[in-house]
Amino acid sequence: MAPASIPPPVEPQPLALDLTPTPGETHEPGRLRIYLGAAPGVGKTYRMLEDAHLMHRQGIDIVIGLIEAHGRTDTAALVDGLEIVPLKEIQYRSVTLREMDLDAILARHPAWCIVDELAHTNVPGSRNHKRYEDVLNLLDAGINVMTAMNVQHLETLNDAVARSASTTIRETVPDSFLRRANEVVNVDITIEELRDRLRQGKIYAPEKVEQALANFFRRGNLNMLRELALRTTAEQVGTAAAEYRRIQGLEQAPIPEKVMVCLSPRPGMERLVRVGARIAGRLASNWFVVYVETPDTDHRHGDPEAFARLEDYERMARDLGAQVVNLKDRKVADALIEFARKENISHVVFGQSARSRWEILLGGSIINRFLNEMRDTTVQVVPVQRERK
Repeated sequence: MAPASIPPPVEPQPLALDLTPTPGETHEPGRLRIYLGAAPGVGKTYRMLEDAHLMHRQGIDIVIGLIEAHGRTDTAALVDGLEIVPLKEIQYRSVTLREMDLDAILARHPAWCIVDELAHTNVPGSRNHKRYEDVLNLLDAGINVMTAMNVQHLETLNDAVARSASTTIRETVPDSFLRRANEVVNVDITIEELRDRLRQGKIYAPEKVEQALANFFRRGNLNMLRELALRTTAEQVGTAAAEYRRIQGLEQAPIPEKVMVCLSPRPGMERLVRVGARIAGRLASNWFVVYVETPDTDHRHGDPEAFARLEDYERMARDLGAQVVNLKDRKVADALIEFARKENISHVVFGQSARSRWEILLGGSIINRFLNEMRDTTVQVVPVQRERK
């Protein structure tokens, strides 16, 4: 009797998994990594692509949603070997423009997505007005994002940078977006190296080099931008570390002392600025001079003398090394408390109130409100008198 034939072994088939999210399914928010630089040309995109290749070699699913190489061949070469989600074509005023295809990335749902030029304004007809809003959509869908921006595009630094660089920065990103970041990577090179890269045509076209060297790429301006980028990164790292310690129930690390002087356009506020400078000098700390503008105050047009005094005080503060901050809020106390919390202010200098006791009883005291809310902050109230010349 012939032996029964044994059938060949059946190869196991891969299990097909449907990874499409079901309606109503929620994701863990994606992680956000921001590559922050002091100026164009420091190498943010290059560094981001280098890290992307390392992740790709480790088997991590990563795609390029949008990259701007700006004609730099060494940066463009790093795009090879990474998956690219094709850009979306949008018709605008009889012209075909290309934007990042947010819907295609959401459908592809990679583990990580690279999104360059964070402060960009999208073409009309896009789902969102700004590119950072596209990134928020990706994060909400559980997609991790690597993105890049320059420090001058932060909303609260916009005015200061515009004054220093004598240029208008139109594209901005809210500071709340930076606070959302899980990681901030500072991409830094020396000022001379950056100016050399500009001369070599690696940042702008040759015909724009001399003008850029005389304006935005001046050594003084680049020094300021570099310091802002380093401080912004350090503050983000410090905030993240403090939050981790709070969640884990650990003792907070020692925080460098910070001083805030609360400015008004009243005569005699020079004394407050000098007191703040002396305190900051003794503590070797950072210090801020803060003015809050309310909707019912317009010193520029309604009280030119007060506006001129305010400008003089702020100029004096900058000369003494302070960072001048102008805030807008309906309530002065709310703005000062929020700023003090955000910056971890340890010492505050107020001028003695010019209002009567009856006015304070009716309208409340900014100083009393601050003392009630910020119990761990040292507050100094300085008598303010008109200085004699």
